[in-house]
Amino acid sequence: MFAYYLEMALRSLKRSRGLTALMIAAVAMGIGACMTTLTVVHVLSGDPLPGRSDRVFRAMVDPEEIGGYVPGSDPLDQVSWIDGMNLLSARKADRQALMSGGSVTVRRPDATATAFYTAARYTTADLFGMFGLHFVYGSPWTQADDDARARLVVITRSLNEKLFGGVDSTGRALEVAGTALRVQGVVDDWAPKPHFHDLEVGSFGDVEQVFMPLTTSRDLHASRSGSTSCWDSSHSSEADLEHASCVWLQFWVELDSPTKREAYRDFLVAYSRQQHEAGRFQRPPNVRLLDVSQWLDHKAVVPGDVKLQAWLAGAFLVVCLVNTVGLMLAKFLRRSNEVSVRRALGASRRAIMAQLLVEAAMVGLAGGAAGLLLALGGLWLVRMQPERYAALAHMDLPMLGLTFALAVASTILAGWLPAWRACRIAPALQLKSS
Repeated sequence: MFAYYLEMALRSLKRSRGLTALMIAAVAMGIGACMTTLTVVHVLSGDPLPGRSDRVFRAMVDPEEIGGYVPGSDPLDQVSWIDGMNLLSARKADRQALMSGGSVTVRRPDATATAFYTAARYTTADLFGMFGLHFVYGSPWTQADDDARARLVVITRSLNEKLFGGVDSTGRALEVAGTALRVQGVVDDWAPKPHFHDLEVGSFGDVEQVFMPLTTSRDLHASRSGSTSCWDSSHSSEADLEHASCVWLQFWVELDSPTKREAYRDFLVAYSRQQHEAGRFQRPPNVRLLDVSQWLDHKAVVPGDVKLQAWLAGAFLVVCLVNTVGLMLAKFLRRSNEVSVRRALGASRRAIMAQLLVEAAMVGLAGGAAGLLLALGGLWLVRMQPERYAALAHMDLPMLGLTFALAVASTILAGWLPAWRACRIAPALQLKSS
């Protein structure tokens, strides 16, 4: 029966080529605009840590002075060196990592090539297990390496390919920031989008290709990027950061159960009270423990103008569908005589309705194909923009499927009223008038 409906729909669409083209164009424009903006929102709001984002948390405390304190306000996003080291050494989470970012020069000591800059992450040993980085060669460093300020480094597969031709470089020397370090391991390229673990260097920042112990980066005076917030005059240089009243480090923890999360939140409150009693903290305990998705919402990573554009595109799709409803209504009502004859020959209203909705679905399928081309063109224009997130504007398979699903579903919905109206016409009146 479906094949019959399909054949009838094709014949009907061919009989009214102009009207068919108008309906397809209306659907295509709405789908093209809507899918362009939805794809951008999709890539910007995707899960950067699949399978782990609900058990990895950004931990924050409030070490600022009492001046300017507003009850209920959010604490600073980062932590100081003192607090970071205290929380790290307490080891109350399954894993924890204290980190910052920057850029370093790298080159092989035995090579004549000029050193070049690359993005780097200065961190502690648990980062690799917590964020699920896969080692191609070697292994992560240990907490003992962190404590010993070990002269080692982990690099990515692409950097290993560039410097060592892709062979196992574990144990080889690599000159980083002007100092020879030992390659501890090689990890698969890791480029989370958005750059959730350190939004201070940009929501969609450069891919980090060097990982170095945080303590070692301080010894090497490695270049650091990101913001620094201070609340007294103790900070006069980069070297003072380990003792100053400044926040500049990101602290992440992994907690694999709700019970552990509540226990860690209680630990943060107890730590804040302890520091208050010691005279370091002036404000009452004010802590936050946000998982990855909550953290991205908290920082409003998806630009507000992108969300607004998505809403406007959705409204434009509705306008296009309203026009499609009018066109389908005109088309279906012009076929009242045909519908009446079929009803008189025994066809049920349900069968007529099904045939007309199949016709609407075919319009949606054609409109979806044309809309896909328009969306691809729109995404190309987005990638031409100077925004850092623009390069991410590519349509993946889920959005490709959504394009056709949305086109077909919306045209079936738009075609329901015209089809219902056509089926409600009394056959006797049409046959008598004809």
